[in-house]
Amino acid sequence: MTGGKPSDEERVTDLTLRPRSLNEFVGQERLKTVLGMTIEAARRRADVLDHVLLSGPPGLGKTTLAHIIARELGVNLRLTSGPAIERAGDLAAIVNDLEHGDVLFIDEIHRLSRAVEEVLYPAMEDFELNIVVGKGPSARSMRLAIKPFTMVGATTRSGLLSSPLRDRFGQAFHLEFYAPEQLASIVIRSARLLKAEIDEAGAKEIAARSRGTPRIANRLLRRVRDFAQVENKPSITLDVAVRGLELLGIDSCGFDRMDRAILEAIVDKFGGGPVGVESLAAAIGEERETIEEVYEPYLLQEGFIARTSRGRVANPRAYSHLGRSKQGVLL
Repeated sequence: MTGGKPSDEERVTDLTLRPRSLNEFVGQERLKTVLGMTIEAARRRADVLDHVLLSGPPGLGKTTLAHIIARELGVNLRLTSGPAIERAGDLAAIVNDLEHGDVLFIDEIHRLSRAVEEVLYPAMEDFELNIVVGKGPSARSMRLAIKPFTMVGATTRSGLLSSPLRDRFGQAFHLEFYAPEQLASIVIRSARLLKAEIDEAGAKEIAARSRGTPRIANRLLRRVRDFAQVENKPSITLDVAVRGLELLGIDSCGFDRMDRAILEAIVDKFGGGPVGVESLAAAIGEERETIEEVYEPYLLQEGFIARTSRGRVANPRAYSHLGRSKQGVLL
C-alpha cells in the first residue's frame, strides 16, 4: 500500500530521515512561516505555545512537525493517539505527567471519544482537570491544576472534529500535497542520509510517482535502493528508478494496484459513476475509511475522480489513464 500507516521498519528509518528543524523541513511554506513566527514569539516571552491543529492526508509530515515544534521549543514531546486513549482517566494521567511547556501530540485526534473530549476541554483552556471522586450519591467533582502545555493534534478528517474541540486550538494548519520538485529535494536528501547514490533524473522519477507525499517518496526510495543493490548498480539513475518502480507495480502517476482497482471499479463496474463509497468499498474489498483517508484525496486533487452528492464519478483523466473511452471501448 502506498499510503496509510508506516510499518515498524519504516518508522525506524523515518526517524533517521525526519527533518529536525523548520529550516530542514521542505515545502508547506506558509505553515512554516506562521508556525516559525509563533514559536519564536513564545520563546521570547518564555510562554507556552498556543495549541496547534494539523490536518491533511497521511504521510505529509504532521508527526514530523510535532517533533520539530518540541525541539524548537526545547521541551519534551509525549506522543499518543485518539484510539489509544480509551478512558478519561487515561488522558488525565498523561496530561498530569507533563512538565511546564511540554508538547502533547495526539494523532488521529478526531477518534477521541466524547467522554475523553470533555476532560480535554478544561485541560486545554484553563490547564485544569475535572476529576470525579467516588461513586453514586457520594461522588464529587474536584478541580486539579496541571502545568501549562501545548497540545498538537493531527487529523486526516478534520470534518469529524467537534466544534468545541476545534475552537480550542489557537492555530490550525492544513498540509497540502507536495510539488514534484519539492519531493525530488526530499528524495536527494534522504538518499544522502541512507548513503545511496542517486542522480537528479532518478530522484525526479521517484518524486513523480510519489503521489505528492514525502512518506511514499521515502518508501519508494528505499525499495529502489534495494533493487539497485541487488542489480549491482552503483547509482540510482533514471533507468534504474523506472525499472525498480515498475517491478513494484507503481505506474507513471504513482498509482499502485489499489488505486487502479478504484478507478477500474468506478469506470467498468459502475459505468463511470456516480457510486457510493460503501458500494465502492465492497466492490474492491477495501475498508471505507481507507478509501476516504488514503486513496481518495490524491485522486480528487489530481482530477481523476470527483465527489458529488450522489457519489464518486470518474473524470476524463481516469478514462485516459486506463486507456478507455466513456463508452468502455479501449483507446
